[in-house]
Amino acid sequence: MTPWSNWAGTAKASPQRVHQPRSTTEVADVVRGVTEAGRRVRPRGSGHSFTAIAAAESDALDLRHLTGIEQADLATHRVTVRAGTTLKQLNAELDALGLAMTNLGDIDAQTLAGAISTGTHGTGARFGGISTQITALQLVIADGTVVTCSADERPDLFNAARVGLGALGVIISVTLQCEPSFVLSAQERPEPLEQVLEGFDEFAATNDHFEFYWFPYGKNALVKRNNRLPLDAERKPLSRLKQFVDYELTENIAFGGICRLGRTVPKLVQTLGGFAAQVLSAREYSDLSHRVFVTHRGVRFVESEYAIPRESLHHVLAELRALVPRLENPVMFPVEVRVAAADDIWLSTANGRDSAYIAIHQFVGMPYREYFDGFAAIVAEVGGRPHWGKMHDLDAAALRARYPRFDDFLAVRKENDPSGTFTNTYLDRVLGGR
Repeated sequence: MTPWSNWAGTAKASPQRVHQPRSTTEVADVVRGVTEAGRRVRPRGSGHSFTAIAAAESDALDLRHLTGIEQADLATHRVTVRAGTTLKQLNAELDALGLAMTNLGDIDAQTLAGAISTGTHGTGARFGGISTQITALQLVIADGTVVTCSADERPDLFNAARVGLGALGVIISVTLQCEPSFVLSAQERPEPLEQVLEGFDEFAATNDHFEFYWFPYGKNALVKRNNRLPLDAERKPLSRLKQFVDYELTENIAFGGICRLGRTVPKLVQTLGGFAAQVLSAREYSDLSHRVFVTHRGVRFVESEYAIPRESLHHVLAELRALVPRLENPVMFPVEVRVAAADDIWLSTANGRDSAYIAIHQFVGMPYREYFDGFAAIVAEVGGRPHWGKMHDLDAAALRARYPRFDDFLAVRKENDPSGTFTNTYLDRVLGGR
């Protein structure tokens, strides 16, 4: 058995076999063999999900050898990418072609297949998650057959597999609708939280990509506004020194030290959190889009995130702000707030509704259950949908009530994986046992 752990240390597994295929044929052979033997297999990427969605109890399928752009059509800006490619590698290869993803989150460690399977997203009221950029998928289903799906070919499988939780098959390649490279102008600065909340709808509407971080014991929020510029716009990237001081030194090294102190002496957390909110610095710069979207995160944490209807944001944040002072254990990490446009993907957290995303965090090793449970109760009042790769306790019965196409997804799953080859304990909980 080969021990495995995710990035946050919240999920562990010891699969009996770890397969590292180098071709589609090898993936198909592995899947067919596992199915015929009555075992289970889970594809896994970089382990950046906080849930046990990738935990393999029998066979693990490591796609590290299936990487890179397979095909690019520069006229249509469509590229076909192998599933094990990390977002970091994908951004670099797209850059070399003069192309870019329309939207990204702020972490690029995930594999492409892992990111879309769990519904990874960025921010922007007019933009959807990464899965909305998919035009076709190639998968190996449980009997070892290689299938392709798109809006025109096997559309039900396509609607399910764009956020498929790895429950429908092993993704081999993803065709993405990209666009010509563009520049993002970034403005990041601390602002009074009350001012940010008062102007939230306007800020979300008038900026291409808007988000903020609220430190629970501070009065300020760190607000990020990213706006699109043409490729020929003048770029003013941060200097290497400014990058080091603001990001590596302040947001990773110094903040990590503050977190460790707070974990050791919990009674200092409120003071430290207020201090962290006060020392936030302002910066403005512009660069190629992926260099602005992505930020290095060196301090480890655990996270829970829910998508809620946009109109419920103020209510939920008010309840969350009231919850924090009542907690027995203090909160060391900020709360992140983002937005996304509605989409039609069956298990997308933004399915059918414009959404706000609220993500709460806690430094690794610090108590988080009371905080996360209290947050879950608040968002349950407004039909909150948990990010599939972040921590939550909901089961299939609760999730069915929050997803109109939940049973349609299960029907497609049954058709393509009738014996449960791709399930594990996490999927048995969130989708129902087989």
